Amino acid sequence: MKPFQPESYLILVVDDVTKNLQLVMEILEQFGYSTTFALGGQQALDRLKTLKPDLILLDLMMPGMNGLEVCKILKADPRLKDIPVIFLTASSERDHVIQAFEKGAIDYVTKPFHSPELLARVKTHLFLKQAQDELKAAYEALEQLVVIDPLTEIANRRAIFAFGEQEFQRAKRYHNCFSLMMIDLDYFKKVNDTYGHFCGDQCLKLVAKTLTQSMREVDQLGRFGGEEFTAILPETTLTDAITLAEKLRESIATLCPVIDNQMINLSISIGVTTYQKTDESLNDVFRRADKFLFQAKEQGRNQVVGA
Repeated sequence: MKPFQPESYLILVVDDVTKNLQLVMEILEQFGYSTTFALGGQQALDRLKTLKPDLILLDLMMPGMNGLEVCKILKADPRLKDIPVIFLTASSERDHVIQAFEKGAIDYVTKPFHSPELLARVKTHLFLKQAQDELKAAYEALEQLVVIDPLTEIANRRAIFAFGEQEFQRAKRYHNCFSLMMIDLDYFKKVNDTYGHFCGDQCLKLVAKTLTQSMREVDQLGRFGGEEFTAILPETTLTDAITLAEKLRESIATLCPVIDNQMINLSISIGVTTYQKTDESLNDVFRRADKFLFQAKEQGRNQVVGA
C-alpha cells in the first residue's frame, strides 16, 4: 500500500458560516491537506458538478438545504457516491446523527470540535478510502487478466467463448443471425524459426491491431490460441462476413512489416460460417468455421473459404 501523503488529498468543506469554513480549512491545511469550500448546500452541489474531492466535511444544519439533503443527493450520484462524508454537528443536533448515517455518512464530529480528533477521523477515513481504491484497482486488473490476452491485448479464448455463447443464445431465441471467423496466420512457425520469437510476438500484436481496426465496435476479435484468432460478428449475414473476411485478408497481405531490420511477409487464411437453426450449440458453429479454415489452408493459404 502506498505511504499516506496528506498533500495528495483534496477535502471539500461545506458550511454556511464563513468563520467556520476558515477554521476547519486552516486546521486541515496545517496538516498538509489540500482544501476547497462551498458556502452552503446548494453551492456544494454546484461545485461537485465539476469537482470530485477525496472527502467531504459537511455541516449538518444549514439554511435552505441542510446536510442530510446534500448527502442524500450525493449518494444517489454514481460519480460521487463513493466519496466519504463526515458530518460536522453541534451537540444539540445529536438526534440527527442516526439520520446522517442512514443518508450515507461514514462518521461525524461534534462541534465545537477538538482539532486532533478531527484530523484523526479525517486521516482514518482517507486511509480506508485509499485502501479501498487500491483494492478496487487490483480487482479490475485481475478481471482484465481473466478476459484479455496479455500479448495482443485483445479478448482471450475464454472471453471469446463467453461472447459467442451470448450471441448463440440470442440468435436461437430471437432468430437473429451472427457469423464467426476462424483466422490463422500462415506459416507462423516459419516466422518464429527464421526471425525469432520476439519478431513472432510483434507480428501477432500487429495482426491483432490491424484486424481490430477493420472491424466494427460491436464485433469481438480474440486470440484463440497461438497464431489463431477468432472473430464473432453480431447481426452479420454470411455474405457480409465473407466480404469483411476478404478485407481483413487483404489488410494483412499488404502489411510487410519491418521488425528488427527484417521485412516479413504475412498472410492469413480464414474460415467463415454463420449461425444455422440446426446448430445445437456454439461448438457446432466453431467446428464448421474450423473446417472451412482447414480447407483454406489446404487450398494454398492466404484465402477465405466460407459457407
